[in-house]
Amino acid sequence: MRKVNLKDVEEQVRQSPKGKFGRRSKNISVALGRDPESLDLMKRHPFDLALVSIPKGKSLCPYHSHSAESELYLVVSGRGSIRDKDGSTIVTAGDAFCFGPGEAHQLTNAGDEDFVYYVIADNPRGDSCHYPDSGKFAVWKEGMDEVIVKGKETDYFDGEE
Repeated sequence: MRKVNLKDVEEQVRQSPKGKFGRRSKNISVALGRDPESLDLMKRHPFDLALVSIPKGKSLCPYHSHSAESELYLVVSGRGSIRDKDGSTIVTAGDAFCFGPGEAHQLTNAGDEDFVYYVIADNPRGDSCHYPDSGKFAVWKEGMDEVIVKGKETDYFDGEE
């Protein structure tokens, strides 16, 4: 059996340059031995679990959708505003919700204390993200390096022959 205690899991902090986006997270699956680059499901795990905290006045990240990933959320504390194609919905402790591939979403702290939740994701290899507000895409190169691109629609064979 693999076991960790949350107090022993390293907290990672990420914030955008101007401070609109920010979060603290504990990647529980990695602490339990998940190897995100492995193709072996016993090393990669069939899902990923993280504990995330969004500070007052911040959003986790821009409005986006995943091409292949599904995410399940369980709110622990605080108050969040969840944006999706239908608008915004307020969530609080005990609420659960999910998004599948192609379902754009954004999580924002809508209260005065940290918005804290668990997220379980299947993290499939080859996933990419689309950011509808800016027209950008996030894709991953070999070695898990993220590349953000913004382009225009073109013909399939453009530049190929």
